[in-house]
Amino acid sequence: MQNKLKIINDPVHGFIKIPHEILFDIIEHPYFQRLRRIGQTGLLNLIFPGATHTRFHHALGAMHLMFTALETLKQKGVKISEEEEKGAMLAILMHDIGHGPFSHALESMLMDDWHHEKLSLLLMNKLNEEFNGELSMAIEMFQGQYHRKFFNQLISSQLDVDRLDYLKRDSFFTGVSEGNINTQRIISMMNVCEEGELVVDAKGIYSIENFLTARMFMYWQVYYHKTSALAEFLLVKILERAKYLISQGTELPATENLKYFLYRGKSTATDEDIERFTRLDDNDVIQAMKEWQNSEDFVLSYWCKSVIQRNLPKTIISTHPFDKNIIEEKIKITNEFFGIDNGKELVHEIKRKLLPYDTERQPIYLLQKNGKRMKLHESEDQLLSGLMVNKTTRYILMFPRDISHLDS
Repeated sequence: MQNKLKIINDPVHGFIKIPHEILFDIIEHPYFQRLRRIGQTGLLNLIFPGATHTRFHHALGAMHLMFTALETLKQKGVKISEEEEKGAMLAILMHDIGHGPFSHALESMLMDDWHHEKLSLLLMNKLNEEFNGELSMAIEMFQGQYHRKFFNQLISSQLDVDRLDYLKRDSFFTGVSEGNINTQRIISMMNVCEEGELVVDAKGIYSIENFLTARMFMYWQVYYHKTSALAEFLLVKILERAKYLISQGTELPATENLKYFLYRGKSTATDEDIERFTRLDDNDVIQAMKEWQNSEDFVLSYWCKSVIQRNLPKTIISTHPFDKNIIEEKIKITNEFFGIDNGKELVHEIKRKLLPYDTERQPIYLLQKNGKRMKLHESEDQLLSGLMVNKTTRYILMFPRDISHLDS
């Protein structure tokens, strides 16, 4: 009999326990093992060399934080059955199982606007058949449909264990200390109110504000860093270009599974699509980009060299959209410099916007001493939440580095 109640050493949280055998079985499954080959932060390691951690890391960390949160709630008198504990831990363990290569950048490309959550659900249902319905409660929680609301909120809300793990983990691996939140302190402040919803003890308000500001800094400093935004944009452009060239009859080398998606027309997903998707990871895309550097198509070859040799286009960031004339001028110089006529493919404006805290969508509630709950941004004690309810937008103009010295 194999011992499935193992302990895993994690650089961020220390030792992670696997308290139920079914968790171990899911971790061992090929669908889950694939996450070892999918980076948590796409091409971020081009900017932050340490950011090479994977979705596999993150899923285990989120499962650990879920276990810690449930233990905390039990100590505060919240009744949680073993089945519910298993369900919540399974749901968070599998929440990213549908992520494709390079995560968000390629979702829309490969699967015709399929969101990873839709794919995660499909794969969870397949696993549920394999495990004779043992994942049914987990799936209900993942979809936010479980009758005890706080379980759904721990999996997905503005203060869920998914965010708690990826902020701390991404901060650790990028070395950006502004994102380093105190997950233990935040979790120790969690509670459940009479309505059965997740709340935070009022005295934990500053830990929550710190979490929200940390998330905001991580977005602007890391995820939406102008070079990060550029790298993600390039990946999408590379696959779009490859798909376009193939539709025009060009032969492009690629691994069998990637080729399948590049040749695939628009249609609803079949069993074969899903089976092939679970065999696709970052390596397929990196391999393709390495080969496509030598493509006869100037645009595809240019983009792939940019990524593989890390000779990235130049970027300028602004709080306002760029003047059309500036963009036209860059396109004109690009055409002249390279002797091409499709320079517009190499000049783009990228837009990134962030609402750090949404007061409408699942607001965070504070539990006061008198047992009543209050919205975070309405508390007299809040220092920063009131400033985080506005959307910020940044515009990034990218163009070939080769022409940066020719600017008029």
